[in-house]
Amino acid sequence: MTETNASRFVAFNGSPMALEGAVVNVNDPAPQFALINTDLNLVSSADFLGRVVLLATVPSLDTAVCDLETKKFDHEISTLGNQVAYLTVSMDLPFAQQRWCGSSHVHRVVTLSDYKDHQFGKDYGVYIWELGLLARAVFVIDPTGMLRYREMVSEVTNEPDYVRALSVVNELLKG
Repeated sequence: MTETNASRFVAFNGSPMALEGAVVNVNDPAPQFALINTDLNLVSSADFLGRVVLLATVPSLDTAVCDLETKKFDHEISTLGNQVAYLTVSMDLPFAQQRWCGSSHVHRVVTLSDYKDHQFGKDYGVYIWELGLLARAVFVIDPTGMLRYREMVSEVTNEPDYVRALSVVNELLKG
């Protein structure tokens, strides 16, 4: 069955929420992006070419599941060396992301904000129109910019499949 923009939903506390934007398919080029980091600088997808990228989208770092997920991926990625970039994108303002990073003792995650125009959320098909937030999803992008893994978590309040995402990262590192 082919996904369409009109038929894509996730649940938020059991209530269906429509996803707006494109369907991003595994083995297609990952959509390019330009997002704001915690220093209010523009960060581009091109900045990560040549590295494996674990890209997670979360509704807000200030929620329990997002906090847990980001810390767990940060811990796991910290053992893999500089060949892997770990990015977490949310609608949180860069100031909130910076505060969260400072109090959470994370080391490898690069937090990026889509607060300005929500274009990233639409390009990756994770923008929840009703809430103005991003759905919980995990993408793995290879060093050439091709999408190699996608998990759209069907219930936003649930955690992603860490093992599957990290196994794809490890496979890409082995070449």
